Amino acid sequence: MAVSPPHPRSPPLNALRAFEAAARLGGFKAAATELSVTPGAVTAHIKTLERHLGADLFERHAQGVRLTSLGARVVAPLSEAFDQLAHAVGLMRAQAQPHSVHLATLPAIAQLWLLPRLPQLREKLPDISISVTALEQPTDLKRSPYDLNLFFSDRGEGSILCEDIIFPVCAPSLAHHLKRLSDLSEIACLTDAVWANDWADWLQHAQRADRQPTPAIQIRGPTFSLYALALDEALAGSAVLVAHACLVQPWLDSGQLVAPFGTPLKRPTPLRAWSAFTPPPGSPSLRVLQALQSLSESRTAAS
Repeated sequence: MAVSPPHPRSPPLNALRAFEAAARLGGFKAAATELSVTPGAVTAHIKTLERHLGADLFERHAQGVRLTSLGARVVAPLSEAFDQLAHAVGLMRAQAQPHSVHLATLPAIAQLWLLPRLPQLREKLPDISISVTALEQPTDLKRSPYDLNLFFSDRGEGSILCEDIIFPVCAPSLAHHLKRLSDLSEIACLTDAVWANDWADWLQHAQRADRQPTPAIQIRGPTFSLYALALDEALAGSAVLVAHACLVQPWLDSGQLVAPFGTPLKRPTPLRAWSAFTPPPGSPSLRVLQALQSLSESRTAAS
């Protein structure tokens, strides 16, 4: 009777994935964030892979980790293999769900920019099922189940939907307390956790534009994890918020919010929509991109 020779066991796929992410991103914590697991799980996966190979892939130091010569040699082919695998999975998903598009976007963009446009978007594209997932950071579209990213970004690709212009806003009832920049020290100033540098960036710009000696300004007030909650407090008349113009334009148009100082700052991070690859003509992803662009241009022209 023929005897089948023993086959060497392949390393666990999750261990390979954890190593590739840690090597590509430069650390276990960043890999854990991308893979939606704990840093401890990444560490365990990599140790499993090292035991399987009988060799170290990382050197551990007090300051962090560094690839060994073996680890450095295998990163590129392993990354290429995972990219090809992800591309194949994406092709299967596109064939299995030919009329669906899944967007990833920031919660503030989802709530304040995309949601008001979804009815028109679905009216323009009745044959396409559009899903939205809120994320804090753009996702690697090659490695995720999403078709499009919709974020403020300086990446230089995709469709620009609007510029990112920031300036303080408040309710009209609060505006008469704000005559000078220094008045901000006496009023609650709201901060969004994602845009923690908004106040510092805008103040630097405003002080430069003012060209007058300005006393030190201390920005004080609560920090919100959701921009929409900070916006609600600003609308209630109790605080000032740095507005991202394209997110709050309806309230500016209605007069519920005003800009007491003006002096807008244009950032190099416009709102963009992009895909991992150039969508083929007529594909659902391309049609959604084109519809978003059209809706954005029509709103801009109307305002």
